Amino acid sequence: MALIYEKKEGIAYLTLNRPEARNALDPETVLELTTAWKDYRDDKDMRCAIITGAGDKAFCSGADLGKLIPLFTGAKKPETEAEKAVAQDAGLAGQALLKDFELYKPVIAAINGHAIAGGMEMLYSTDLRIAAEGVKLGLQEVKWAIFPMTGSSVKLPRQLPYARAMELLLTGELMDAQEAYELGFLNRVVPRGQVMEEAERFARIIADNGPLAVTAIKKAVLQNIGLTIAEGLAKEAEIAAPVFMTKDAQEGPRAFKEKRKPQYKGE
Repeated sequence: MALIYEKKEGIAYLTLNRPEARNALDPETVLELTTAWKDYRDDKDMRCAIITGAGDKAFCSGADLGKLIPLFTGAKKPETEAEKAVAQDAGLAGQALLKDFELYKPVIAAINGHAIAGGMEMLYSTDLRIAAEGVKLGLQEVKWAIFPMTGSSVKLPRQLPYARAMELLLTGELMDAQEAYELGFLNRVVPRGQVMEEAERFARIIADNGPLAVTAIKKAVLQNIGLTIAEGLAKEAEIAAPVFMTKDAQEGPRAFKEKRKPQYKGE
């Protein structure tokens, strides 16, 4: 099983399960990840997702240079059903890495090991990022004469200072988790054994909040990027207004007044 997908108490867990290959993405992983993201998006009971990697060496080392990249370059002819599916629709790999997959539910990255190439690119579309001490992050595609085309030239300069983003893109050298934290790319850097614990702590806080408000906030942030202030404020009002008309919006203030934990239904 290339991906372990579990659901527990409103939280979806996605674990890349190829530790022997540093959790690199092969065609099977791409298909299973895409299916899992769609299931998480459509399951009303799921409030937050945590993506991580099996083992302690790598979160994800990106596309499998022997099994996935050759399909894109034409160096390998597809043989398995998964290879045929990915070869016929190159966009599947982008969806697996959340490049252009429309997902307004929150995603937390539990970065238990190195996040390189596609592993780094997946992080751009996560909302909170918890990394283990000593983890390295970066894009090494340029070293292998390929383009980091899962959003790196678009998203990385928006999430890191320009000069540092260009250094990562053009040299292929890696960045330490502590520096990534200091630059605001990560939320926390914790001891290796505490990564999932910290990710789950954040996930539980988010899962207990009003789900319609959570998704509306993320949607507003993503859709407002690039807009003028006036356009952004108009878009914010458009997305926010329906939230105030929900049953959850009535339940929240009522629970506060009654000094109890709110019971949100996503309605």
